[in-house]
Amino acid sequence: MSDLSKSFGVPALIASIGLSLLGPLPAQAQQDTGVLFQNVRVFDGKNGALSGPSNVLIRNNKIEKISTAAITADAQVIAGDGRVLMPGLIDAHWHAMLIRPTPATAIAGDVGYTNLLAAAEATATLMRGFTTVRDMGGPAFSLKRAIDEGLVAGPRIYPSGAMITITSGHGDFRQLSELPRTIGGMLSRMERIGGAMVADSPDEVRVRAREQLMQGATQVKLTAGGGVASPFSPLDVSTFTEPELRAAVEAAENWGTYVAVHAYTPVAIQRSIAAGAKCVEHGHLMDDATARLMAEKGIWLSTQPFVDLSGASVLGPAEQDKMRQVVAGTDRVYGFAKKYKLKTAFGTDVLFSKALADRQGAMLTTLTRWYTPAEALTMATSTNAELLGLSGPRNPYPGRLGVVEEGALADLLLVNGDPIDNIKLIEDPAKNFVVIMKDGKVYKNLLGGDRNK
Repeated sequence: MSDLSKSFGVPALIASIGLSLLGPLPAQAQQDTGVLFQNVRVFDGKNGALSGPSNVLIRNNKIEKISTAAITADAQVIAGDGRVLMPGLIDAHWHAMLIRPTPATAIAGDVGYTNLLAAAEATATLMRGFTTVRDMGGPAFSLKRAIDEGLVAGPRIYPSGAMITITSGHGDFRQLSELPRTIGGMLSRMERIGGAMVADSPDEVRVRAREQLMQGATQVKLTAGGGVASPFSPLDVSTFTEPELRAAVEAAENWGTYVAVHAYTPVAIQRSIAAGAKCVEHGHLMDDATARLMAEKGIWLSTQPFVDLSGASVLGPAEQDKMRQVVAGTDRVYGFAKKYKLKTAFGTDVLFSKALADRQGAMLTTLTRWYTPAEALTMATSTNAELLGLSGPRNPYPGRLGVVEEGALADLLLVNGDPIDNIKLIEDPAKNFVVIMKDGKVYKNLLGGDRNK
């Protein structure tokens, strides 16, 4: 054994060789001298009014200083010329691994290929200005790692891992030929790739929840009622029993985080609340009493502005019929959200459609049917960031997101125009987002910039 390996051990020697082969560390891992945005108006993610002309200094991955006075620093200068600087957008209900493949490819296709598809979509997501996503089901752990290590350009990911379902529940994409299920037997293809896990008792739920947490889940996702895309789950059914739901809640709380539930109907929502779930995904078929209960208990509503069926062409006739029922409930759910002042997050829940994912920003602008542009943008920035904070010590990105404030993480968009006055600018990110920054690193810059000392 060489002197080096004796001194530092074989693992250290291997690591040393690996680093020499890899070459320089990625740019985001190196010391950065900073970026200075000059003459920008700031939408801070919380207040509807823009600031006066300001200068914003980014050092490493945080906003170091915001001032109406001149800032002199060793930094790359980006001349804002009065453009609007705003927080990066956040999508609270995303499925990074399920956007581009077809349902058949997602379940039965080659895993390597689906991961490459997801990596390409992750970069496209970031280039649409969405610097953070909360992934609500799918094997996104490796993609998150690749993004965090700088191998792939993409958003921050708050992963749930496999969604947990019951036999025949939403998320159970097994074929009838795979039944009957042998308890403790071989896992289905769907389960082996980490898309969804079937759990039919409190003990099984507890195991599956802990497995996701072990892999790095920031929250645990259960499907408490029927869904649109799954072939064997009518919308009206409620799935998990209260003890089963409670088992997941206990596992999540032991890890300092929370359970989010896919639920449309009053029964599914109320049962989940009774079990201790903190966030309801969708809720389009809820009633007044359920909305009032959510307000009383401080339960989050993470819902989506579904208003048409243009993206549902990949679904079969039965699934499209279920989608129509959900679309019909969209006005109702936002009405309840406003009536009871529910803590409401914005997400898109795009599945199996690159074309629909490309309209991610347009789905955000749809919120103006119920909210002002400032309210919609606040929901997609600081409000969504507040929801992400429920993950507590499981938060993989400690720091403030969704705001433009001193000390906050530097996820920023420089907009060619005023999105408060014209939110439609969000619909064309290629043209209107002239600078996209995540974690202090510039991923897109149509303006260039010189060094300032």
